[in-house]
Amino acid sequence: MSKLNNKVAIITGGGSGIGKAISELFAQEGAYVHIVDLNAEMAQPVVDSIIAGGGQAKLHACNVAEQMEVKRVVESIGRVDILVNNAGIAHVGNLEKCSIDDFDRVFNVNVKGAYNALYAVVPVMKANGGGAILNLASIAAVVGISDRFAYSMSKGAIYAMSMSVARDYMADNIRSNSISPARVHTPFVDGFIAKNYPGQEAEMFEKLSKSQPIGRMAKPEEIAKLALFLCSDDAGFMTGNDYPIDGGFIKLNN
Repeated sequence: MSKLNNKVAIITGGGSGIGKAISELFAQEGAYVHIVDLNAEMAQPVVDSIIAGGGQAKLHACNVAEQMEVKRVVESIGRVDILVNNAGIAHVGNLEKCSIDDFDRVFNVNVKGAYNALYAVVPVMKANGGGAILNLASIAAVVGISDRFAYSMSKGAIYAMSMSVARDYMADNIRSNSISPARVHTPFVDGFIAKNYPGQEAEMFEKLSKSQPIGRMAKPEEIAKLALFLCSDDAGFMTGNDYPIDGGFIKLNN
């Protein structure tokens, strides 16, 4: 029996990287996957691939930072059993190198975007008798990382919102957890390194890989497998927690 048979899942930022891996795995496990992504050109091939493989998926081009857009998408879907808040952007810089525009951009996507999805989906889950929420936090929520002021702020907020929702909606049979990946090798990471460290790509990739005690970055598929477990009925007794998937970064970097 597939783990997500007859489940309806919304995955924000599901058209690339970690979100793509989650979308593909959830569809393989029987979920009807609704990918909510700003970049329709990138996300549509993911939907097409899922359908070609016998799965169910639909793309909703949407800016998660716009509450009414998110609300319309959720209303069009109807029942929602699973919400994965994955959409996010990064920023390199300490406090002094984080302009108000930089701060607002990260906040609007990473924090407000997750809030908008939660705000739209939780009442639907309540009406339907419950659901599972998974928010993508980060090791940056709990440890200090150089030059990640705005990003760390946003992931700390994700962590806190996840715990708050878990507490407030436990009686409604809604589970809420977060996961905190360390660095994950995605096309985003390759582009990020190329943009911020031109001419030093190989050196920086090696440095960022070795910052995990296990000696490498995670694969998106590894994050997806943890997401699948936490959103499945197998994790029915698990709520109000953050689960690091970090190659030992938090506890073993000593």
